Amino acid sequence: MRVKLAILATPLVLGATVDRAQAQPVDTIYVNGTVITVDALNRTMEAVAVTADRIVATGDTADIRRLSGPDTHVVDLAGKTMLPGFYAPHDHFPGSGMSALFSLNLGSPPMGPIETMENLVTALKQRADETPAGEWVRAGGYDDTLLAEKRHPTREDLDRASTEHPIAISHTSGHLSVVNTLALELSGITRATPDPAGGVLQRDPATGEPNGVLEESARQVIRGGGRRTMSQDDLLAAIAWSSRDYVEDGVTTAVVTGSFGANVEALESAANQEVLQLRIIAYGFSGTGDSSIGPPTPQPAVAMVKRGGIKMIQDGSNQGFTGYFTEPYHTPFRGDPSYRGYPSRSREELTDLVKALHRAGHQIAIHGNGDAAIDDIIHAYREAQREFPRPDARHRIEHCQMVRKDQLDQIAELNITPSFFVGHVFYWGDRHRDIFMGPTRAAGISPLRSALDRGIRFTVHDDTPVTPVDPLHLMWVSVNRRTRSNQVLGPDERVTPVEALRAMTIDAAWQNFEEEIKGSIEIGKVADFAILADNPLTVDPATIKDIEVLETIVGGKTVYRAGTSDHR
Repeated sequence: MRVKLAILATPLVLGATVDRAQAQPVDTIYVNGTVITVDALNRTMEAVAVTADRIVATGDTADIRRLSGPDTHVVDLAGKTMLPGFYAPHDHFPGSGMSALFSLNLGSPPMGPIETMENLVTALKQRADETPAGEWVRAGGYDDTLLAEKRHPTREDLDRASTEHPIAISHTSGHLSVVNTLALELSGITRATPDPAGGVLQRDPATGEPNGVLEESARQVIRGGGRRTMSQDDLLAAIAWSSRDYVEDGVTTAVVTGSFGANVEALESAANQEVLQLRIIAYGFSGTGDSSIGPPTPQPAVAMVKRGGIKMIQDGSNQGFTGYFTEPYHTPFRGDPSYRGYPSRSREELTDLVKALHRAGHQIAIHGNGDAAIDDIIHAYREAQREFPRPDARHRIEHCQMVRKDQLDQIAELNITPSFFVGHVFYWGDRHRDIFMGPTRAAGISPLRSALDRGIRFTVHDDTPVTPVDPLHLMWVSVNRRTRSNQVLGPDERVTPVEALRAMTIDAAWQNFEEEIKGSIEIGKVADFAILADNPLTVDPATIKDIEVLETIVGGKTVYRAGTSDHR
């Protein structure tokens, strides 16, 4: 194989055959490896050359070695596997750091220690005992389906932890919260308080009094939201923690779906201080139909922090019974066999908002879990394109969990790109099958194979901090579709390892208009790599999740090397 070289800032043609006499020595070469390029042909190479932050050559070891000079750094991969750095295509960075540093973990195994309501109350009481009276106690990650009692905590449960502290805890889905009586009183919430639009104050069926469980927009009626006020130092600490968390798993780009101005400014500050170690694409958040929204701000092609599109929400969480469906839930919610969940807004309101954003030139990403919500989203995108045609908008549907096959046909027709929360198959697949969706619908959750068969480009994600960031685990789920009880859920929707890998590399780059600069190991692209102990395309598919990330490289610089971090 003849090596090909592109020397940046010289008139050499991209892909010209190397003439050593004409080319300056490169900065770094990686040799003797298995380099999975994820290019259009899914080629595997042996070696890569990097100058500054760009890939300048790929090929076999002998040819790449000819590009080295006396100051070239030579890295012997010794048979290890090099991949493009992973994307986390839908995330809430630095949520993992915020949770680890500033919130009590109420998750159940494997994400936390809480197994019973008594465990939960005891943990909250211990935190309250350490907190001055009158100050908020905050915690997150509880999962009613994993607690022994199979129910949400109520304000009475939280009152057992403390009546002297306002308490707010969040559900693992991020779509529900529970508060104690003091928090309700401080917020002026009584039996007479109406449900807000797009949300529900759950109530005691006998008395009509709020029981402390807040669904969707109802979480916002708590004064202060029960949220900790984050100082700039707090945000910087959370960014540093999350950066280590992500790069230790080979992630080099995270897409933050729904970020506010202060967070983006903190990320930019962290990048300037070299605390942020991976690249960020920050989507803004819109919940109103403001037709005055201007066009997107031009962004640099390569940057540590870039502003992306606009995120919206059209329904809630399937396991929280707030996802919006055309057919009722498998298990009647609170005894109502006709219950289908509810939307965040009407179809007409959503369409008006989408039209305004689309016409202004924004890429749009809309959260939709239930098929009725996805119907609304598809309708809005169709109407926006009908009135204001815009080729290659790459509008997204986030999670897209219970999408129907006829909806996939429309998604393909409209060139919509989903980001599937495929990790649900593992974390909640058994409950989707037995409780929320029933066996038939649950088998179609995150239908990756059906999407590929229709030519749809998509990504897969962890939605961290809802579930831990772990690209190799996502690959494993996509390929095997095994639940926590080790049962296969929807075998017809399995994909191959290379198809799963593309969803987190080149297809993720494409989904974010970055395919020309990232997502594959090709000449001219940024040198963002993950080095693994084994090849996920050739190992036993059952072991993909167990492969170790040995090194992560961003822009040609090593940001993580196994054995050098005390983060975990």
